[in-house]
Amino acid sequence: MKMKVSLGPGTLAYPTPVFVVGTYDKTGKPNLMTAAWGGICCSKPPCVAIALREATYSYSNIMEQKAFTINIPSEDLVKEADYVGIVSGKTENKFETLGFTPVKSELVNAPYVDEFPFVLECKLLHILEIGRHTQFVGEILDAKVEPAVQASNNNPDPLKMKPFYFDPGTRGYYSTGKRIGDAFGIGKELKKESTFT
Repeated sequence: MKMKVSLGPGTLAYPTPVFVVGTYDKTGKPNLMTAAWGGICCSKPPCVAIALREATYSYSNIMEQKAFTINIPSEDLVKEADYVGIVSGKTENKFETLGFTPVKSELVNAPYVDEFPFVLECKLLHILEIGRHTQFVGEILDAKVEPAVQASNNNPDPLKMKPFYFDPGTRGYYSTGKRIGDAFGIGKELKKESTFT
């Protein structure tokens, strides 16, 4: 038996996404914030969850507008994604500083980043106070992708999009790597009779 070393309770899950959250403040100024605590949380309706601290500017923006976008940066935008996570929108217009183009969603009152290859437009559905963080569940009203990073089935191709993830253990960003198998298929090789449901 392989022994494992206890690390105690902590925020370690792999991979942890790099989500750049787009919001408007009450004056209509667009803002961005990088968030790692999040992921898809429901398939019908399609929903994504993010968890933010109340002290963040984006927290108050989401509470005000009841909407947000999730922007997925590619590897070549790692510096920019990190930057919007360490500077406050209270004191800086991050879109202007970085030369990003804010695009107003036609579906929700939130901006997305034109320079990022993939975006989710979300209407606030639920709020859950957890502890230090508040979880916002957004219903995904649309997903938009640049044609240059589409796969043959029109969805994003990870090898073209080149998303990256955050490792809270080493506090680093890592690329995602190559395809290693077919989901809902490769596991069937372990059973002679297909009894999967």
